[in-house]
Amino acid sequence: MPASEHRPFLSIAPMMDRTDRHYRYFMRQITRHTLLYTEMVVTAAVLNGDRQKLLGYSPEEKPLALQVGGDSPQELAECAKIAADWGYDEINLNIGCPSDRVQNGNFGACLMAEPDTVARCVEAMRQAADIPVTVKHRIGIDNLNRYEDMRNFVRIVAAAGCRHFTVHARCAWLQGLNPAENRNVPPLRYQDIYRLKQEFPHLYVEINGGIKTLEQVREHLQLVDAAMIGRAAYDNPYLFATVDRDFFGEETVPTTRAEIVRSMYDYIDHWVSRGVKLHKISRHMLQLFSGQPGSRAWRRYLTEHACRPDADSQVMEAALQYPLEMMAASPA
Repeated sequence: MPASEHRPFLSIAPMMDRTDRHYRYFMRQITRHTLLYTEMVVTAAVLNGDRQKLLGYSPEEKPLALQVGGDSPQELAECAKIAADWGYDEINLNIGCPSDRVQNGNFGACLMAEPDTVARCVEAMRQAADIPVTVKHRIGIDNLNRYEDMRNFVRIVAAAGCRHFTVHARCAWLQGLNPAENRNVPPLRYQDIYRLKQEFPHLYVEINGGIKTLEQVREHLQLVDAAMIGRAAYDNPYLFATVDRDFFGEETVPTTRAEIVRSMYDYIDHWVSRGVKLHKISRHMLQLFSGQPGSRAWRRYLTEHACRPDADSQVMEAALQYPLEMMAASPA
């Protein structure tokens, strides 16, 4: 896929216990065009697990990428074919997760030390499916932390046909830091990613790590092809309220927070009627009013009432009254 090919140039990072189908549907009420990702799914789960539970999604969630973790070309090829059959827009190979569990399975960030293995995986996936195969990785790991090490990794994997690299601008320290610390402690090195784009202009290079504002996105897009936002997209989902207009050229008026909440009611009641507890959905919406009057009351009401056995969209409407009343009472 050449760098000039049309593709969403803003995405929300795959996050474990965050980017499930309910979060993704919720975010689609805010932005239609931002590329969304599943949580990472290991190959064994895709091949042997409950696929409807692991891979199921609503059509409204697209464009949507499936992120997988593994190191077997054969298994990853099967996963790529399954992803294509299920209608995913792309499949992404995780070469960035630093957790012990992932390392013990020999996938994630530790595979940056094995670029030839990653290349074989990419080649097998590309041969098995006609959707884009992309790679998300770190700028380095442990002793392989020089720019030259990352450049070598990208060179070898690109030779196998990968044209899209999403790069987290921190090294992963596999020894001594836990996954949470690996998201914050290693210093950000954006310049390494800018240089990567300069040296591989034919590749589609996406930057990730520490991006919290749309102004930062604009600055990065001057030097790379795309930007990925992670935790900020979960902690402040309304950050994306203007991106369809400001980044994707839609002539739309940003949806209000109240409209977003109410647009979820039919979806909520559908899933509640199928046995899903409201809090499985509403937990992703707790930060919608972040920084606004009534946000604390909104969160408290949902936390206290969404776990009730009979909780449905009426609980959402009751919770919504707190921020609406407090915003109405606030001076203009």
